[in-house]
Amino acid sequence: MLSGTLELIVLQLLAAEPTNGYDLTLRIQAISRDVLNVNAGSLYPALYRLERRGLIRARWAETENGRRAKVYSVTASGQKQLAEHRESWERFSGAIAAVLRVT
Repeated sequence: MLSGTLELIVLQLLAAEPTNGYDLTLRIQAISRDVLNVNAGSLYPALYRLERRGLIRARWAETENGRRAKVYSVTASGQKQLAEHRESWERFSGAIAAVLRVT
């Protein structure tokens, strides 16, 4: 994955719905139709970085099967960062798409 892409994906999905890390990996995989497969060794360090930077927050909650898990949600700073990331990503991906259309 390109640098910063995982953080963008995490912020976007958590802005849509707060969730725990395990369910987040399943959502990424399902939404991307198995193109993106994020393992715990990549996801949790990204979550911890985002939390340290104040872009997400975590709270302990009980899951549907009665287990305790950290549920992550986006902060106001995270919403702002997400908007900036999205704008930058849209410019970047548009530029790549334009280059790939050249014949």
